[in-house]
Amino acid sequence: MSDLLARLPNRRNTAILAALLILVALSLVASRALRLRSGQASVSHLLLNWTGEEDLLPQVRGVFQLASSLTRPQPDTRPYVPVSHTGVCPFGVNVFLEQEVEPEKRELSLQMISEAGFKWIRQEFPWEDIEIHGQGDFEDRRHEPYRSAWAKYDNIVELAEKYDVSIIARLSNPPAWSRAAGDEIGAYAPPDDYTDFGDFVSAVVSRYKGRIKYYQIWNEPNIYPEWGEQPVDPEAYTELLKIGYTRAKEADPDCVIISGALASTIELGPRNLNDFIFLQRMYDAGAGDYFDILAMQGYGLWSGPYDRRMRPRVINFSRPLYTRDIMVKNGDETKPIWISEMNWNAVPADFPAKPYGYVTEEQQARYVVEAYKRAQAEWPWVGVVNFWFFKRPSEAEKNQAWYYFRMVKPDFTPLPVYDAVKEYAHQSSAPGANCK
Repeated sequence: MSDLLARLPNRRNTAILAALLILVALSLVASRALRLRSGQASVSHLLLNWTGEEDLLPQVRGVFQLASSLTRPQPDTRPYVPVSHTGVCPFGVNVFLEQEVEPEKRELSLQMISEAGFKWIRQEFPWEDIEIHGQGDFEDRRHEPYRSAWAKYDNIVELAEKYDVSIIARLSNPPAWSRAAGDEIGAYAPPDDYTDFGDFVSAVVSRYKGRIKYYQIWNEPNIYPEWGEQPVDPEAYTELLKIGYTRAKEADPDCVIISGALASTIELGPRNLNDFIFLQRMYDAGAGDYFDILAMQGYGLWSGPYDRRMRPRVINFSRPLYTRDIMVKNGDETKPIWISEMNWNAVPADFPAKPYGYVTEEQQARYVVEAYKRAQAEWPWVGVVNFWFFKRPSEAEKNQAWYYFRMVKPDFTPLPVYDAVKEYAHQSSAPGANCK
């Protein structure tokens, strides 16, 4: 399908394809109505791979929507342009190892992660947990006996090296002392003086020079609460990114800087700003000179990974195509996109609220593998895709829908998605895996 779209020369051919898609949908409806089962499964599978929908009516609706979207200009992704930081092993996973009290659990986590074929972990190095009590103070005096605030993170780095897993270190979450208003302006709000953040970035990169190569500056700066109790600000984030990038490169010229992952949203502010608008304003402010890799979130939400409907106001797994188009238009086609978080929400069926969509655990396992397959086969400008997330340290959040993005239960019992990714990651036929 993607190859077909790429070969469309004009709107006339696009309209013809749209009409053909509608005829396919009508044929499927007729075959169901007449109970003509021969060939039905293959047609249904074809429509699943076009719309990401598994049931008949959503598939038919999806084909009409897909046909409509094909009448508009398609994203320019420049698929044959050489792109840096691609051709890497795509299998990454988000972890919360700093929240595991027992070092043994950190090690078991990394052992299971390595055994599943993951070669990357996205691990936060929270500023508030390292430079806790004041600028330049790296001692943890919150509990006795006092200890180095670095100790826990040193352990994580050592374990990652032991299990041959690379770290994407997310640098965010400022301490209250970095803001005159403390946490009243929001626990995730940026510091009053961005050079304080630059000092923290320099301290982390200097400490782990030669051991950690990839650093991510902030997370989801375009939505609440990641910019605090204030309107999000693409220009201010660009300035923060510039300072973080500059100080990191001074500490380790070989390090690679990843921009803060943009969250997918159609809102227009002030606390949540559409990711496309936010990104363009970043470029307008000069951000292109201050990151090596662009990061975004890649949730499927209400449809499967092969949902090819391109509608800017509808969020699905095809959204990276729009982001890539913006990069190309801004002359950044040689840089890659890395997906910081990808998953489908396997919340229990009787859960009272499903804000992130709903799939069964079996669907989640299938969709995640298919998401990796699609990214590897169709998006040569995408590098690492990080599953969200490995596990939580306890069941304290089981009353929240986001808890059910997990791959493993707090007691390390694997869910179907763990086994599915493990099987796929170890297949020699996994396209472009490069995970040896």
